[in-house]
Amino acid sequence: MSVSVKSRRSRFGSALAVVLTVLVVLPTAVLFLRVLNENTTQRDDTELKQKGIEYLAELAPLISALAESQSSALQGVTAEPASLTAAVARVQGVDENLGDDLDTSSRWAGLKEKIGRLPGISGTAEQVYEAHIEVSDLALELYSEIRENSRLNQDQQSDIWYLQETVTVNMPEAVTHVSRMADLANMVAAAKERQRAALAVLFGAEIKAVEESVAELTDNLQAAAEDTESSTLASNTVNNLDQFRQGVENANRGAHLGSTPDVSVLVTAQSSLTNALKALSTVLLKEMSTLLEDRLDDLNYRRAEAWVMLSVSIVLLIGAAFVARGRAARTGLDSGMSGRDVSVLSDAPGNSAPASNGYGNSPYDPVPAYGDNPNYGSGAGRERSGALR
Repeated sequence: MSVSVKSRRSRFGSALAVVLTVLVVLPTAVLFLRVLNENTTQRDDTELKQKGIEYLAELAPLISALAESQSSALQGVTAEPASLTAAVARVQGVDENLGDDLDTSSRWAGLKEKIGRLPGISGTAEQVYEAHIEVSDLALELYSEIRENSRLNQDQQSDIWYLQETVTVNMPEAVTHVSRMADLANMVAAAKERQRAALAVLFGAEIKAVEESVAELTDNLQAAAEDTESSTLASNTVNNLDQFRQGVENANRGAHLGSTPDVSVLVTAQSSLTNALKALSTVLLKEMSTLLEDRLDDLNYRRAEAWVMLSVSIVLLIGAAFVARGRAARTGLDSGMSGRDVSVLSDAPGNSAPASNGYGNSPYDPVPAYGDNPNYGSGAGRERSGALR
């Protein structure tokens, strides 16, 4: 009976160890998979945003080149500016690499086709202007396409969100409206009386649009600088922002409404604004890229940490399983040895108990008295008596 009970206890202990191991392994595995899945999602999201920033870096010069092309066309120059040719080539290159990931290829193809038709546009100043307006609006829509498809506009980190809003909305809009404001100022001055009123309305609307864009740009950059972990954002932004705003103010002074615009001031303002846009865009995109790289490094660290913790858990569980198995084996051995003491060892050859002497079950039982011998009267008893005689 003792062998059976201990054996059952041993099997129960082994089964219990297996069950407990499974109960520990399953939640650990589920938790690890959730952490790994969330980490992978965040990594993919961060890498997609980095691709968006890479595309934006090549798109910024296109806005300035389109502004230059518009001004040149209104002055009677039909050839495409070299800056526009170079800008188109750069955007084409980045779209070939990232267009599928950001889903921009179709929109860029349409915009590129429209740009290619600009040198052939002829007619009145208003017709040339409207053709360039259509193209620049498509360029602004490409900005929106990139910020949405790269999910930069959904970023939960406040400084990145304000920076992307500045780069993808405020800055290109400000440059586009400044260009239109300057060209409309020249058109108003050169228009006939009956056309001047309508152009003046458009000119006033562009002045207001410039003011709103610059104000929103300044507010967003201020908000980003106030809530960021970057130690260089504020210092790198101040000087470039001042130059950008100075270019806008110069353009406003040169394109004053109600009098003849100062063409030399406008040309200088647009040139300084283009340089300021390039510098400010470079700084802001670099800051965004650095913040995303830091995030990706942190995600990589967390990923490695999760794998290490899973590996340690597996090693500990395997160790615990071996310990439980060893204990179960020792318990079974002890049970077997105990059973052999009781039954098996007593029947083994060479380990038989001393033979009975006929007076009892043990050789150490006392010899009964002569009259008490139960075998008295038997042949054995008579033989003893004869021996005594």
